[in-house]
Amino acid sequence: MDKLKALSFDSLTALSLSIGGLAGVATFLAVGPLSGFFFIWAATIAWAAYFFLGASKEALINTIVCGIFGVFMAWITAILLTHIPATAILGFPFMAAITVAVAVVVMCLAANIPQLATIPASVLGYSSTFAYLLQTPDKLNQDVLLSISLSNPLLVISISIVVGTYFGQWSAQLSAKLTK
Repeated sequence: MDKLKALSFDSLTALSLSIGGLAGVATFLAVGPLSGFFFIWAATIAWAAYFFLGASKEALINTIVCGIFGVFMAWITAILLTHIPATAILGFPFMAAITVAVAVVVMCLAANIPQLATIPASVLGYSSTFAYLLQTPDKLNQDVLLSISLSNPLLVISISIVVGTYFGQWSAQLSAKLTK
């Protein structure tokens, strides 16, 4: 530890080293022991949002709360989408578009509640959820969406957002230590 204390870096170098080192740890977890339960792409989106929102305690809270709110809104939307029959009078694509549009309006209007006011973080959670559902085979169905399992995006994407946000905080803290 004394050697670490003797090292001092400029802020960009310190931040680069801390983010790079922790990105390695996060990647190990995502492709190793937590594979299938922790998604690096969802985590790094939240990690970036934490920094974008100011890398503060408020940014940590807003990224997690609004990110999970976005996941929840996408989850509700996905459940509604699974109830639209392929033979819907206006057609599935049009009905899906209306469903998503209404959900996004509701998600944005929820910003009237101070705890849900960070719309970009909500959108990141919403988008991450649909990335998972649309790019992972056999996930956009009621069995998965209503299960109590780590296949359910309500759980797995929320976990990835929380862990990713904390990786952001840890990288900021490590960076601060490396600049002293």
